[in-house]
This record gives sequence, C-alpha cells and structure tokens, in this order.
Amino acid sequence: MDHWPRAYGLDIRWHTAAAIWGARDPESDVLYLYSEYCGDADPAVQVAAIRARAEWIPGLLDPAANGRTQVDGQRLIQIYRNLGLRLQAIDNPLESGILEVWQRMHSGRLKVFASLPKYLEERRLYRRDEREQVVKERDNLQDATRSLVIGLSRMRSKPVQQQFSMPTVHYGDRSWMV
Repeated sequence: MDHWPRAYGLDIRWHTAAAIWGARDPESDVLYLYSEYCGDADPAVQVAAIRARAEWIPGLLDPAANGRTQVDGQRLIQIYRNLGLRLQAIDNPLESGILEVWQRMHSGRLKVFASLPKYLEERRLYRRDEREQVVKERDNLQDATRSLVIGLSRMRSKPVQQQFSMPTVHYGDRSWMV
C-alpha cells in the first residue's frame, strides 16, 4: 500500500481546521478515506497534528472556500505553508464537487474506514434545506473530502528512500583483510 498515491483535503475556518486523508488504489481507482483530524486550536498546533500523519503527503485546499477572497485564501495557504504544510491550491466548486463525491460513493470507488467517527457523523447530518441549498453546518470534513476528490490528480506516492551502501573493494591476495 506504500505505492498508492495519497493526499489530504483540508478545510480551514476561523480557529478550526479539518483534514481527511485518502489513499487511492491505482488498479481499481478506489479512494480509501483512512484518517481524519478536526481541531479548534492555534494554527501551529493544527499543523503539528497534520504533519504527524506523514510530512510527505500533499494537502489540498480551496483558497476561496468559506467566503474568502482568492487573495485572502492564497495568503492563508502561505501562512500554513510557512508553518510546514505542503499545501496545494485547488478549485473546489460546491455543486459539481458534491456530484463527484456522490458519483464516487455510489459507484463503490469511495470507501470510508469505520475508524472515522467524526466523518461518519458529519456524513449522516449532511443535507440540503427546503430550497435545495447545502446546509453549511458541521460540514468541515465533507468540504475537506470534496477538496480531496476534486484534487485526485495531485495525489503522490510515498518517496522511495535510497539505500546507501559502501562499495566493496577487493585487493586480491595481498589484502590485509583476509
């Protein structure tokens, strides 16, 4: 599973960050959601918790999410990058993004580990109101999942560690190491 591409979707709101990690099976194109984070804390604490999962995994964030301007969102991304995250900006449209997540779920190409209680609770509450608008309450992980699904092409596999070995030198019969 180390060769499977991975990423996490990130949703940042005032003093709150939510992240969901996914790994995609390259043979079946199934995306597995396997870890979650929700934290109301200082950005440095949030970054430490996110980096603890694996520093090499790229994060995907929509700079214009949650009513931010593009400029403000890019600045927010830079703040989190300066704290140590490998973030990439993505466009995360609401309606078409929800449709992509829904299609992946209903085709069996999105699987969620049972060990993600916050995600599963949010998923049960995710709904539309009487005007068919998405209810924007307790949906941080759903927004992060949408970022992840929209940004599948930006997922990366774990870098291969190069093994360093000393070359063996043979001196023939005259070697002092026999």
